[in-house]
Amino acid sequence: MMKKDITSRADIEKLIIDFYEKVKLDKTIGFIFTEVVPINWAHHIPVIVDFWESILLDNPVYKKNAMEVHYDLNKKVPLQKEHFDSWLHLFISTVDELFEGKIAALAKTRAKSIGHLMLFKMSNAN
Repeated sequence: MMKKDITSRADIEKLIIDFYEKVKLDKTIGFIFTEVVPINWAHHIPVIVDFWESILLDNPVYKKNAMEVHYDLNKKVPLQKEHFDSWLHLFISTVDELFEGKIAALAKTRAKSIGHLMLFKMSNAN
């Protein structure tokens, strides 16, 4: 059966909720979200959905600086390649489980770019 493409905020919300359920259990990065920075998920999920909606649906609802938060996190736990590799693997596998199509492919491409850029910036921040 063919999966649908990402076409709405509700689709992005499903993607992000499922993704973070995996993140919380991941042995490489889960602790960052549960121990280092105990995330308020009710607040965090809509912010991340805004971020991805801005990118994928060309709706500029995200108004924050994504790098700033990660610089602060990087001071608590130096973010390494293995952290970004786990994040990317979980994100791509979640997209693939739920969706297929042009926007789903864009989500994976953009996630790769974001991961590489963040790794570069965090590596040079210390």
